[in-house]
Amino acid sequence: MLTLDLLRHGETERGGGFRGSLDDLLTPVGWQQMRDATAQPDNWDAIISSPLRRCADFAFELAQQCRAPLVLLDNLRELHFGDWEGRHANELMAEHAEDLGRFWADPYQFCPPGGEPLVLFEQRVLAAIEELAQRRAGEHLLLVTHGGVMRLLMARARGLARQDLLQVEVAHGQRLRIQLDEPGRLRECPY
Repeated sequence: MLTLDLLRHGETERGGGFRGSLDDLLTPVGWQQMRDATAQPDNWDAIISSPLRRCADFAFELAQQCRAPLVLLDNLRELHFGDWEGRHANELMAEHAEDLGRFWADPYQFCPPGGEPLVLFEQRVLAAIEELAQRRAGEHLLLVTHGGVMRLLMARARGLARQDLLQVEVAHGQRLRIQLDEPGRLRECPY
């Protein structure tokens, strides 16, 4: 069994919206959100992070404090939103309301123009989790990552239908726990 604590990055300098592969930095509030979420650290065997700075900068600091190894894992980066990168939902509502509605209704069936199809995003995130399960079976890891990655993993752990993925709420600096059992099933765990 593999235990994964999931931590979403904090607030970023450029604010909300579809940040995707943009490499935003954390605000002071964002740093504090993440410090608050890890104020009582577990005895993690390693800290695994997205390479994007809004995750990796904090993961580096925390790894030093906890004296835990840090691994940057490219497959834990956020979904790439294509032409929507850097845009806010209210902007897209004004210009592309129908497309945005289709994306919110079923992100597996509608991909933002030039974006990463959700099925490919799912494949790379789950491949990362499978790799961790094979290499680090029995360990307790902290994954510092993004809202989309956490929504995907939590939706699977909760047994939600694919089209309900975006119904999963994940706040900045939120920490959740899942476990991966031997047959490869994810399940949500309380702290």
